[in-house]
Amino acid sequence: MNIDYEKIGLKVGLEIHQQLNTKRKLFCHCPTILRDDEPDGEIVRVLRPSLSEMGEVDRAALIEARKGKKFIYQYYNDTTCLVELDEEPPHLPSEEALKIALEVALLMNMNIVDVAYTMRKIVIDGSNTSGFQRTIFLARDGYIETSEGKVGITSLCLEEDAARKIEERDDIVVYNLDRLGIPLVEISTAPDIKTPKMAKEAARRIGEILRATGKVKRGLGTIRQDINISIKDGARIEVKGVQDLDLIEKVVENEVIRQLNLLKIRDELRERNAEVVERIFDVTEIFKDCKSKIIQNALKKKNGKVKAVLLKGFAGLVGREIQPGRRLGTEFSDRAKVIAGVGGIFHTDELPKYGITEEDVKKLREFLNAKEDDAIVIVADEESKVDKALEAVIERAKEALIGVPEETRKALSDGNTAYLRPLPGAARMYPETDIPPIIIKKEFIEEIKNNLPELPEEKFERFRREYKLNDELAKKMVLSYYVDLFEYLCNKFKNIKPSLIATTLENTLKEIRREGYNIDKLEDRHFEETFKALSEGKIAKEGIIEVLKGFCEHPDKSIDEILEIKGLKGLSKEEVEEIIDDIIKEHIDVVKEKGEKAYGFLMGRCMAKLRGKADGKLVNDILRKKLEKLK
Repeated sequence: MNIDYEKIGLKVGLEIHQQLNTKRKLFCHCPTILRDDEPDGEIVRVLRPSLSEMGEVDRAALIEARKGKKFIYQYYNDTTCLVELDEEPPHLPSEEALKIALEVALLMNMNIVDVAYTMRKIVIDGSNTSGFQRTIFLARDGYIETSEGKVGITSLCLEEDAARKIEERDDIVVYNLDRLGIPLVEISTAPDIKTPKMAKEAARRIGEILRATGKVKRGLGTIRQDINISIKDGARIEVKGVQDLDLIEKVVENEVIRQLNLLKIRDELRERNAEVVERIFDVTEIFKDCKSKIIQNALKKKNGKVKAVLLKGFAGLVGREIQPGRRLGTEFSDRAKVIAGVGGIFHTDELPKYGITEEDVKKLREFLNAKEDDAIVIVADEESKVDKALEAVIERAKEALIGVPEETRKALSDGNTAYLRPLPGAARMYPETDIPPIIIKKEFIEEIKNNLPELPEEKFERFRREYKLNDELAKKMVLSYYVDLFEYLCNKFKNIKPSLIATTLENTLKEIRREGYNIDKLEDRHFEETFKALSEGKIAKEGIIEVLKGFCEHPDKSIDEILEIKGLKGLSKEEVEEIIDDIIKEHIDVVKEKGEKAYGFLMGRCMAKLRGKADGKLVNDILRKKLEKLK
């Protein structure tokens, strides 16, 4: 679909959440590490919404509370504390995290506040034991540059990350508290973004600035993008959890398509004088002998009911596609699943199907006195769930008559979105009473200003000039998690080419990961020991990959132990010559037959035996000289 984004009035704003790589958590002194071992214990909580300072209850929190879920929180005795368990007041914020956040703000041309206040933001999914997230507002009114113009940065906040979801079953959600409290920066842009391409470029630019600090965490889940999208006559939609930068364009495109199609459906419904009948009909008797396994399972195993709602004038529109592979009926189903916990819905635009016959549909239409252009939605499950599900369908169908409902949606892997909850309102924010205001002194800001890191484009030029990296490798290295380590190794080992160090950190590690090795076990000291061994001639450059694999398998071993395990102990020049002599003798017939043309064959045999133990250039030189003598 060719879309004129200017004509439809597309507005996009981003919210970027990035974990900071600090020693301690934001409001306690626990380390910022994730655990994969068994927790030491767990607690169970039920969260309830409370009134805000204005005497209101946040609507999103209210809907979440109606689900009646219990939350189990796993903890560790040595890396989580009473702050995470909400049994102790928060400590003063991490100064390290505060400094990093202000550094990012200055890199985005922002105005920093004189006094920073901590706020509580209601959390409705149970991902914080306290029922709220602490947020510190630090800066405002900045901007970044893109190829399509400036994008305003409206605010930068420092906040605590949520607990990590482990599993969800029925009415129970299990969280691990290891991630709760890790410092995050939340960066919000103005709705200045006018195209999907510009949205992706703005997100990439913010990511580059964050990585330029060298103080942010890397890897899956450490950065998350939320996208606010609206069009003329549509509504603001917040899409949560876009983790892949390459998905941003698709999410914006598909949300625009969804809103345009919902507006077309609205107009057609109005032309038909469509109406939502706000009554739930019990149609269990009609379906008691139905062949549908889903319905029979609900009736017999769950002692449930089959109920229906009548949507006058909706025929053909419930089944109409609004996003690739998703229909208006999918939106009804999403609401029913989220709010009532049912498996899904049936609607007459898709029937007969799923074991429901033409005769069943005929009886249903007669019972509800449905006309040809009417649609019917039915749900089969436990009675309490059925009623909640159909109430949600009625609400969503009424919204279809208006157009596009404001809501929070979750990003799907194909670039589509699904209903998550209503948009939260202002009632979700209120002051934190346990943390005093933070006075940000001018001297502190000046110190940060005087030590700002290079921006990516500046570092790129320097890497090309100083380290003689080609454009591709320089670009990779500038944005690399290992950029600081790269410079440290280059300065420490002057006799090793920077391009070899860069290639090892950016390409070799990816090869090792693809082979199934856990490169997360590699620490800076492992790389330093590896390149020290190379610098001293203990290993050849061909041995780097095996040494790093060895450190992945045995991270506590020394370099000498790894060389012993991998059989990579460096050979002297005399030992290399002896091995090459033996290989030539073993294949002397080939040498006599082919002469100098035997070089390729012999080099392959030599490297098979000497790879990692001797430098390839040394082997090459020795072999050529020996073949020259034999000639």
